[in-house]
Amino acid sequence: MQLEIILIAALIFVVMTYNGQISIRDLINDNFFLFRKLKEDDWDFYVRAKYGESVSPDAIFIKRIRNGLLVIVVCLFFFLSDLSAIKVLISFVLGFLVFKVDYTNIKSFYKRHMFQIDSMLPYYLKGIEILIQHYTVPVAIGKSVLDAPDIFKDGLQEMINEINAGDDSIDPYMNFAKKYPVRDSMRMMRLLYRLSLGSQDRKQEQMLMFSRTISNLQQKARETKYKNRLDKMESKTTSMLVSTGFGLMVLLVLAVMQMINL
Repeated sequence: MQLEIILIAALIFVVMTYNGQISIRDLINDNFFLFRKLKEDDWDFYVRAKYGESVSPDAIFIKRIRNGLLVIVVCLFFFLSDLSAIKVLISFVLGFLVFKVDYTNIKSFYKRHMFQIDSMLPYYLKGIEILIQHYTVPVAIGKSVLDAPDIFKDGLQEMINEINAGDDSIDPYMNFAKKYPVRDSMRMMRLLYRLSLGSQDRKQEQMLMFSRTISNLQQKARETKYKNRLDKMESKTTSMLVSTGFGLMVLLVLAVMQMINL
């Protein structure tokens, strides 16, 4: 009897959700400030790295929360006939694991494509270097936004807005580096900030240091690119050798068995 009650309750919940009488999305939106505490610091960066600016990180985050809550509700329905603290804990753990799956997958995507994303920063900074020779650093950054890689545009605009609002501290630069935690972004943003403070007398010296640093970053990006290619070629070569060796062993075993049968 208890199983029938659980199934009926689950059916009613599904029907009411389908008809819009119960809206999980509204529940999440109304309490989003609470769920936001579960949001990873680098979530927005990973979403933009994979999908670009056309996809909202918050929209995907809401879907993650919804999937996790649905798993918790379904598990509780199944455990309702013999509910205990352990089973409630198991339900929440399973829901949390489902919630974390998308983050793990998108983070894995970033790690697989890290060298491509990291290589964007030095080439963008090379363009900034040319503009800084003619403009102040904030103006140069503002003029670079349209030509910047799509992944950086949102963060650059936020940085310019903070600077234009009167924040002349290092915070806007560091906020950008935290939002896009690619290789050496912290160091490069510090150099940009120092350039924005430097007098005309020291500007040439600082520009030379900035240029050398960018060249080093570009060299690292090229080395990483070639290394990944070599690793891929080695992996394919190893797979081919293993497959060939295994095939030869199978043929040898078949030949020996045929000789024994003769």
